[in-house]
Amino acid sequence: MTAPLAVTCGDPSGVGPELAARIAAQGAPAPMVWIGDPRHLPEGTRWQAVGHPSQPVDPGALAVLPLAFAAPANPGHPDPANAAGTIAAIERAVALLQDGACSAVVTAPINKKALKDGAGFAFPGHTEFLAHLAGGADVVMMLACPELRVVPATIHIALTDVPQALTADLLRRTIAITRAALIRDFGLTAPRIAVAGLNPHAGEGGAMGREELSMIAPLLAEMRAEGFDLQGPLPADTMFHAAARARYDAAVCMYHDQALIPIKTIDFSGGVNVTLGLPFVRTSPDHGTAYDIAGQGLADPTSMRAAMVMAWEMAQARG
Repeated sequence: MTAPLAVTCGDPSGVGPELAARIAAQGAPAPMVWIGDPRHLPEGTRWQAVGHPSQPVDPGALAVLPLAFAAPANPGHPDPANAAGTIAAIERAVALLQDGACSAVVTAPINKKALKDGAGFAFPGHTEFLAHLAGGADVVMMLACPELRVVPATIHIALTDVPQALTADLLRRTIAITRAALIRDFGLTAPRIAVAGLNPHAGEGGAMGREELSMIAPLLAEMRAEGFDLQGPLPADTMFHAAARARYDAAVCMYHDQALIPIKTIDFSGGVNVTLGLPFVRTSPDHGTAYDIAGQGLADPTSMRAAMVMAWEMAQARG
C-alpha cells in the first residue's frame, strides 16, 4: 500500500489550513496527514492527532501530526513569529518522505517575506528550499492540468533578462529533467516534448530574432540525435489549441508567461505546480496564500485537491 501524502500547513494565516480541513471533511482523494498546529485549523474542524502518518483516523477526520507554533494564526495577517513553524513543517514532511513514512508532499502556500522577516529564510521559495533539503537537486517547475503540461525554462525574471538567461545549457537541462520526469512520474515510456521559440513566429527565419537559429534549433537537433522526441522550435501562438496539444505530452517554454498564460486560460482553478527533478514527489496548488479571503470559508479547494490527486498518482507511478 502506498504511504499517505504529507500535506504541509503553509502560512497558517493563509488558506492552507482551511483547505486541508475542508478536503478531509468532504473526503480526501488520497490518504493524507496534515503537518501543522491544530490551533490554526478552522473552528469546528474534526481532527485527530496521530503519532505516525499511517495511523488510521475516523472517516471525515483530518489526521494531524501536531507541530507547535509560536503564535495563534490571524487569518489574512501573516505573523513572522510563525515563520519557524512553517519552515519546520516543510522539513518534517521531507524527513517523512526520506524515511518512507509518506509517499509525496503537497505544500500549501507560504509567504516568503514573512519567513524571511521571522526566521531569516534564505530561499526564493518552496522549490529552492526543497531542492536544498534534497541535497542540491537540479529542479524545474511544471504546471499541469489534465489538458496540458508546461515547463518554463526561465521563471521569475524580467522579460528583458530572458534572452541572456536562456542558455543552451539551461535549455538542455530543462528538457532532460522534463523528459526524465515524464517517464518516471507520469508513466510515459516515450515522451513527446514540444519546445517553443523565444521570438514571435519562432523568429520567422531570423526576421524577428535569431535565438532560434543560433541556439534553440541546433540544440534540439543535437538532442534528437541522442534519442529525444522533440518538436520545435515552434511558434508559441499556435502551440496550445486542442489539436496542437494532442501532438505532445509536455511543452517547454522560454519564459514565465509564455507557459503560464495558456494553462491558466485552459484550467484556472485546477492547475497544479509540480517540482520535477527531486528525489521525491512534490506538488502544490497553483495559487498563493489568498489573504484577502483567508478564514472566511471562501477558498476554492479545487487546485489543492488536484495537487493531491496528482501527487498520489505520481507516487504510485514511482512505485
